Amino acid sequence: MSVSIRIPTTLRTLTAGESSVTVDGSTVGEVLAALEVVHPGFAERLIDDNGGLRRFVNVFVADDDVRFLDGMATPVPDGETVSIIPAVAGG
Repeated sequence: MSVSIRIPTTLRTLTAGESSVTVDGSTVGEVLAALEVVHPGFAERLIDDNGGLRRFVNVFVADDDVRFLDGMATPVPDGETVSIIPAVAGG
């Protein structure tokens, strides 16, 4: 299943400046694992020691936040877009 991943500006150094990459996977976990294989360095920035998403990272399948779905087990339909969105903090 081919999936498009939108890469935020802060992580584009890992993709040689590409704003979008295509990988195969049927769940968020599989998609992020495939991203790590093609562009090493994503896992340490996105995934915590327990295998879940880091607190400051949001991942969306289409327009749905995976934290409110099945997390890393969230299904990703063929042709869908996964977006990685770093959390923004400030005061």
